[in-house]
Amino acid sequence: LQDHLGGDTRTNMDLLKSRVSRLENLLDDLLAYSRAGRGELSVESVDTGALINDLAALVSPPEGFSIECSSNLPILETAKAPLTQVLQNLIGNAIKHHDHPSDGHIWIDAKTLRYAIEFSVTDDGPGIPAQFRERVFGMFQTLRPRDEVEGSGMGLAIVKKLVERVGGRVWLEDRQDGRGLTIRFTWPKQIGEISDGADRQFAAG
Repeated sequence: LQDHLGGDTRTNMDLLKSRVSRLENLLDDLLAYSRAGRGELSVESVDTGALINDLAALVSPPEGFSIECSSNLPILETAKAPLTQVLQNLIGNAIKHHDHPSDGHIWIDAKTLRYAIEFSVTDDGPGIPAQFRERVFGMFQTLRPRDEVEGSGMGLAIVKKLVERVGGRVWLEDRQDGRGLTIRFTWPKQIGEISDGADRQFAAG
């Protein structure tokens, strides 16, 4: 019927298509969230630098957008699937919510702690006001209207669930120059058997 539609009818059909697509994405993200705490974790050797380079190509950033990672990213004996999903969600979120995507940047770094690796994903986008920083880890939470940025508001909720399942934690920080945001999360150097979906965190020290 494309040739016979016009005016309000075409507008409403476009709106309907957009809403159906949004619903499909929401259902996909709900399914991902429900699976995030289930199933056994298969441990393998993961070169996190190579993983991030693969993800940088997979997420298809806009032309002019750069994704860089430091040279000290570790090789871990860990569960590849959840770590991949965490990094992919964080990189994808930074791209999606950037206010200048034609020249945006993301930097991924890591430092070694006693029992874990602390990863950081930093962007030079608009950032998140301090009063909303706990809220963004909840389900269905977005800071901009969904008509401006398509998304279910589930990305960081999934990240939090995956990270806490292996005993890590995730938090937000300002960049030193006042623009953009750094999301940090800890990931254990070694993962034992986790098959019940329970959340775990490292003891102090």
